[in-house]
Amino acid sequence: MDVDPEVDEDILSTEMGSGEFVLAVVTATKPDFYKQAPLVDAARDLGVPCFIIHTGQHHDDVLGHGLTEYGLEGRVAVDLGIRGNLSEKTAQTMLAVEQVADRLDQWPDTTVLPVVHGDTHAAAIFPQAWLFATNQQVAHNEAGLRGMAPEYDEMRCSRGTVPLDPEACIETQWSGEWAIDRTEPFPEQYDTFVGSAAAKYHLAPVALNRTHLDNEGYPVSVEGRERVPVVGNSVVDAIEMKRDHDGESVFDVYPALERRDDWIRVDIHRRANLLPARFEAIVTGVVGLVEAGYNVNFVEMTATRHALERQGYRDQLERLADRRENFLFTGLWRKHAHVYEFLESGQCLAELTDSGSMQEELNQIDGVCCLTARFNTDRPETVFDASTNLLVPPVSGEFVREMVTRVLESESVRNRLESGPNLYGEDVGKEIVGFLSNKADEGAFEWSHEQHGFDIDSDHTVNYL
Repeated sequence: MDVDPEVDEDILSTEMGSGEFVLAVVTATKPDFYKQAPLVDAARDLGVPCFIIHTGQHHDDVLGHGLTEYGLEGRVAVDLGIRGNLSEKTAQTMLAVEQVADRLDQWPDTTVLPVVHGDTHAAAIFPQAWLFATNQQVAHNEAGLRGMAPEYDEMRCSRGTVPLDPEACIETQWSGEWAIDRTEPFPEQYDTFVGSAAAKYHLAPVALNRTHLDNEGYPVSVEGRERVPVVGNSVVDAIEMKRDHDGESVFDVYPALERRDDWIRVDIHRRANLLPARFEAIVTGVVGLVEAGYNVNFVEMTATRHALERQGYRDQLERLADRRENFLFTGLWRKHAHVYEFLESGQCLAELTDSGSMQEELNQIDGVCCLTARFNTDRPETVFDASTNLLVPPVSGEFVREMVTRVLESESVRNRLESGPNLYGEDVGKEIVGFLSNKADEGAFEWSHEQHGFDIDSDHTVNYL
């Protein structure tokens, strides 16, 4: 398998020659662009040498636009050029990272600390590839995401074909017991779990993430030195970066959004939700909301389009858009700033989503109900701590419609969803970069004798026969 990472020699030489400690911020997919951009900006502001390693997975004009939108293009020192399915991306990343590590050997006195993000596939594979190639570990931004689910037995009812009662579903989520459920999302839960294993520093958004990592045996501190700081989530910085964006408005692109208010914006893309029965429940539930008179914008993401075509729903939605003015069927919105503009415009009533990031963003943005079409969530704190989110398990189209309707027609539920406490901090990029730069003299790997304070000289390089 041929891999040929593209290296910008000017950027790489400038940053690697700037000091003994350099951050290599890793980006792969759309969420990385806006959640890692605050770290790149903070490194510049704090004078910490920093460059970007981009896997190249999201590279087209829509999915890859975030590199341009957040001003990251001029900081990309390495583009790994990764393409293909999960297995192909895995194999390519392993080989490409080894080549990059060999290239960085030209600066033997400089410690490079990669910072991966979240639960993308790169968050799992890049740390492993880096560890195998260098015997060094990474830092993991947005670490400790672990799926949890509420107690469903408390929500069940016997009437008709609906196995859950919307009223009980709401109350149980906000006040009932929750337990670990890492089965979904796939492969994101696998990715974030595996990524933790090759990280020295785990940057936890909230205390719950730190608790998960502590329960799994990761040292939250060593000899009084913090390893798993609670730093917040850098998405809050991304929102601030785009709050007053210049140029084209979302309402210039989609004028229909301005002609009506109280929109329900729908974005669904998780693999499990594209399974036939669950996808049918979501699509028929959305159609039911449209036919009941709600204004609905269905955002067709790439994976969603394939599922719509494969399961025969796309023509139905196009016909619905032609005959109903309260239904807008759009492609993926190119600019992330447009999403924030719409959410903060007063035109959006609710977001029906399966996105992890959207659950965080709507905790930060007041006035919009977050409804998550999943059976579990890796941001459960938004439900049981902040009450800014509710799960809408896609058990049937009838239940999806009834649950959404119950939420939106209840003033008390809506008020609670729209105004809960913000969980994810502020100036998080500077918090993260400041923490990591203070760890420069600790190195990026420890043997057991070092971790336990034994004064034995160590050569961290391991040569395998």
